[in-house]
Amino acid sequence: MKWAVLFALLPAIAWADYGSVRVDEVVRVYDGDTITVNINEWPALLGHEIGIRVNGIDTPEIRGKCAGEKQKAREARDLVKGILANADVIELRNIDRGKYFRVVADVYVDGQELGEKVLDANLAHEYDGGTKSGWCSL
Repeated sequence: MKWAVLFALLPAIAWADYGSVRVDEVVRVYDGDTITVNINEWPALLGHEIGIRVNGIDTPEIRGKCAGEKQKAREARDLVKGILANADVIELRNIDRGKYFRVVADVYVDGQELGEKVLDANLAHEYDGGTKSGWCSL
């Protein structure tokens, strides 16, 4: 039944202007560019424990190819966890679907872009959806 509702909504979702939305709860932070959130103003099917890919950045992978990448990934994850844990307002802007049908959005924390904070900490590369830069050669 849930899938039937989702597929019925897909045409409307595909061309919708998502605008911006306030995050009600951060469920988990997987790594520096992937978080899971709850958005209460969306139907539970779409807004409960939804994965968000932070737009514009690529961070090292937790399951990276070398020890250095894995260490940087933990640092990026912990930075993002700390920023989000201390936030008063977390907002998703410019919401879209990425190439793997994930939700991609600019994440703003108390009015400041999360991606810029991670870039400033040298724990991310700028990313436009193309080929990712490696982390092991750095």
